[in-house]
Amino acid sequence: MHEITLCQNAVEIMQQFGQQNNAQKITAVWMEIGAFSCVEPEAVQFCFELACRETLAAGCVLHLETPQAVSWCNHCQQDITLLSPSVLLCPQCGGHDVRVVADDGMKIKRIEIE
Repeated sequence: MHEITLCQNAVEIMQQFGQQNNAQKITAVWMEIGAFSCVEPEAVQFCFELACRETLAAGCVLHLETPQAVSWCNHCQQDITLLSPSVLLCPQCGGHDVRVVADDGMKIKRIEIE
């Protein structure tokens, strides 16, 4: 389960941000999980709470965004939604000439501190 490592790294970044800004507490964080990141949002929720214990982020509210994998079909000339990074087929025409416009990482978008 790599989600615990991702959460620990995120909390470390949040801690650094909080310390740099003289925060007493980190109250909320907004993170985005890329559609092709292979990260399970439910596992992130669980691991995040564990990683926050005994830090400035203890009790922090996690807001997760999980945008869909939007891609472009060069044959259809339109945006399409892919279900998997391993199946690069246009659901409209079945073509393989697809450009992926999806993220494969996890990002901290915003941190709220007191």
